[in-house]
Amino acid sequence: MKTAPHIAVLDDEVDITRLLANYLQGHGFRVTELHDGAALMTLMATDPADLVLLDLGLPGEDGFSIARRMRERWQCGLVIVTGRGDAVDKVVGLEVGADDYVTKPFDLRELVARVKAVLRRLTPMPMPAPMAAAPVAAAVPAAAPGTLHFAGWRLDTAARRLDDPQGVEVALTGGEFDLLCAFARNPGRVLSRDFLLEQTRGREAAPFDRTIDVQVGRLRKKIEADADHPQLIKSVRGAGYILVPPVSHG
Repeated sequence: MKTAPHIAVLDDEVDITRLLANYLQGHGFRVTELHDGAALMTLMATDPADLVLLDLGLPGEDGFSIARRMRERWQCGLVIVTGRGDAVDKVVGLEVGADDYVTKPFDLRELVARVKAVLRRLTPMPMPAPMAAAPVAAAVPAAAPGTLHFAGWRLDTAARRLDDPQGVEVALTGGEFDLLCAFARNPGRVLSRDFLLEQTRGREAAPFDRTIDVQVGRLRKKIEADADHPQLIKSVRGAGYILVPPVSHG
């Protein structure tokens, strides 16, 4: 029997954690309510969550700091749920490794949809055939899960694992992995931001959403020798991004 995904809800307001727990449980999730960062770290060490809903305004340790610590040790889904709607906070949240950012007040149905979207991206499965990246060169259909090689790097799409040229695994968030898959399946082609958003966020992609630039920047820091002068993923002014090296399968 399939085990229900485990969701950790971290917020200092008990009423909010209770509301979210009841709603998520009604949609088939197993939920743990938490109220500080220490409790989250204990949970992850003993009964790891598949996804964490993290508030930023917590007593003691700031939510951004907790997110950074999470990404140093675990690669579960991470969705920031906060009353901070400032664009700078959103960018920082994505830079520290969040897979999504939801501002309060929010629609519970939308939040569940976003949770399911992140969990789908974390589950090994064939990627859907991509849409054309108009008006730039069209993307080729997504291949079945397998291993892709480029510039010495090894990308295992079935195991959702990236190894560097020395064979050392490089930890990626769910969004970063999906982004790299989109590039590796379309080498030498300019991919628009709209196309990349569709591949990493699907229906949750909003028009004119520029957060893809943040994710590309994070990915470059992990795979480029010099992220400020990228040689693997290059920008194409006014069009998008391109993976430069050839990609082989096998």
